[in-house]
Amino acid sequence: QVQLVESGGGLVQAGGSLRLSCAASGRTFSTYGMGWFRQAPGNEREFVARIRWSTGSTYYADSVKGRFTISRDNAKRTVYLQMNSLKPEDTAVYYCVAAVGPGQYDYWGQGTQVAVSS
Repeated sequence: QVQLVESGGGLVQAGGSLRLSCAASGRTFSTYGMGWFRQAPGNEREFVARIRWSTGSTYYADSVKGRFTISRDNAKRTVYLQMNSLKPEDTAVYYCVAAVGPGQYDYWGQGTQVAVSS
């Protein structure tokens, strides 16, 4: 099993920045990479970004490309999501995920709320 604990959510004005963190523990050696999803009220959960442990390769949703940056600290088994130029439409619960293979998000964190005011 893999446990994920997110932190760093909060309330920010439009144009501001937040950094989310996600610490992984347990059988992290079995994971391929990690990422972030989000879910706004009334909407389906959507992919935000992901990063591969071994190569650091990243991939972003078009809606956040150029504004969000995902990074990792392999030694700490921690992933970060730096969110800049935040917009009200970024308001959502953000979930950290761990993948056991490409696109296989088997482990989910409890979520952290991000609210962006206009």
